[in-house]
Amino acid sequence: MTPSLRRVWGLVYRHLALYRRSPPRLIELMYWPILQMIVWGFMTSYLAGLQNNVASAAAGVLLGGVLLWEATLRSQMGFSISFLEEIWSRNLGHIFVSPLRPGELVAGLMVMSVLRTIVGVVPAILLAWLLYAFNIFNMGPAMVFFFAALILMGWAVALGCTSLILRYGAGAESLAWSVLFGIAPFAAVFYPVSVLPGWLQPVALALPAAHVFEGMRAALMEGRVAWGHLLAAYALNAAWLAAMAWLFMRQFQSARIRGALLNIGE
Repeated sequence: MTPSLRRVWGLVYRHLALYRRSPPRLIELMYWPILQMIVWGFMTSYLAGLQNNVASAAAGVLLGGVLLWEATLRSQMGFSISFLEEIWSRNLGHIFVSPLRPGELVAGLMVMSVLRTIVGVVPAILLAWLLYAFNIFNMGPAMVFFFAALILMGWAVALGCTSLILRYGAGAESLAWSVLFGIAPFAAVFYPVSVLPGWLQPVALALPAAHVFEGMRAALMEGRVAWGHLLAAYALNAAWLAAMAWLFMRQFQSARIRGALLNIGE
């Protein structure tokens, strides 16, 4: 293992140690995805019971939207909250007097984001299959690309949130929980982009999630892979990640010069 990978693993292990003897932390990871699945599962059961083909198809689309959007939420929160853990424990200054580099911190937070997403979303996927007979794997291999694209979008949003926390301190912490809920109406999670007003559609199409959910609807309702939407989602993710990574590094350097890494969150 290279020195860089060892440092990343050290950071990941430090966070994993928090969960090793803390069942409440593990339960919290699964709580919201499972709760969302139960609420929306009952809704879709009602729609499916209408004995209407359109309603039945819409029920599957709703459940698919819930599961995929949870991947975005858990990815963003997994990154942002792991970063906040370092602030709450007054550990940020200690980290950066070690050989750990900013890029390695980001890599460690991304690994934690993936692990937290898996722990949070997999039980909800199993619940959807057991209680509502909805198998998200029916979308085929494209489902993996959908999940990966939404995790990348979650990282881009998380980089933006952590940049604002570095800039504004504790006053921006609430963004770690709330920012994606503000984006959801434009991400076309439960309805097509065409439902939005014309002037709002370009805003939606600038979000990778809107293309993923258009692709999900094509896969579930038409049985085809919308490669154009998938490619657009990854291209947008590359652009958003590059922009947010630049913003993060700029705010990190600024915080280091101001000495804010030692007293951020106070």
